[in-house]
Amino acid sequence: MLHTVNKSPFERNSLDACLGLAKPGSTILLIEDGVVGAIKGTAIESKLSETMQASKIYVLGPDLAARGLSENKLLDGIQVVDYGGFVDLVTENDSVQSWL
Repeated sequence: MLHTVNKSPFERNSLDACLGLAKPGSTILLIEDGVVGAIKGTAIESKLSETMQASKIYVLGPDLAARGLSENKLLDGIQVVDYGGFVDLVTENDSVQSWL
């Protein structure tokens, strides 16, 4: 399953809920304000690192750039995708769960 999270983990609990309920092997894509959760040195870093042991985590590159964030600030292991990569993730997964 592909999980998309579009809210900042510092304003809403969407990412935390997603990480708590996503099954191992899931794919998580951070979009819109959700991309700030992928930055090194935050309170959510350890939970993301733990999740990456069993699941893949991606961020949408254009949303990262729109917020003035560079890829070198991302946690190790988080992959950046463009819009085409977003489409690929949707087609590679049986279903999509959006965390709002």
